[in-house]
Amino acid sequence: MPELNLILLGPPGSGKGTQGERLQEDFRLPYYATGDILRAAVKEGTEVGTEAKEYMERGDLVPDGVIIGVIAERLQEEEASDGFILDGFPRTLPQAEALAAKMDELRREITAVVLIDVPEDEILRRLGGRRTCEKNPSHIYHLEFDPPEKDEVCDIDGGKLVVRDDDKPELIKNRLEQYRKKTEPLIDYYEERGILHRVDGAHSPDEVEERIHALLATLRREEEMEI
Repeated sequence: MPELNLILLGPPGSGKGTQGERLQEDFRLPYYATGDILRAAVKEGTEVGTEAKEYMERGDLVPDGVIIGVIAERLQEEEASDGFILDGFPRTLPQAEALAAKMDELRREITAVVLIDVPEDEILRRLGGRRTCEKNPSHIYHLEFDPPEKDEVCDIDGGKLVVRDDDKPELIKNRLEQYRKKTEPLIDYYEERGILHRVDGAHSPDEVEERIHALLATLRREEEMEI
């Protein structure tokens, strides 16, 4: 494939972040997790962060205009010239349409949309035990499945592990409702375009990673046969 442009789709707690980081390492592609970008902006007190903060504190989706501007800038950077991995964007049909327009403008295509499917009861179990590094939100642990070596301390940089605001019980229900209402329609949108691929996310992270690699290998073979 000349480029590997991926979208990771799935409900909160499906493991998109874990798989995104692994794919980033495996393929040496930039990994754009929208949530991390916005949380960094909130912490830094940027204009985008200030605008996004009130929505994030309620567990609501940040307005399309804010997100689209951030992502469009990233896709045009040199580091994304050979491909990219998107996690958390698009989350709505208008965002998907805006992304399609931007990709057309750049004369590029989305290679695949990987839907990581996980039952809701498993999602609740996962989110309840998730902890995030205060210094670097991309360092994520789970008290049951992937605990740190020391309680409440990040193995990588020693930062304090905290419960992310949107992982608190009172917001998890709202996040899932937002996903059902605004993000699930993307499944049909991308399925109609023939680029949606489902992966069972109820397995271990290693197994899910293997399934995604198998999927991408199949897509690569199909691409080579068409050339």
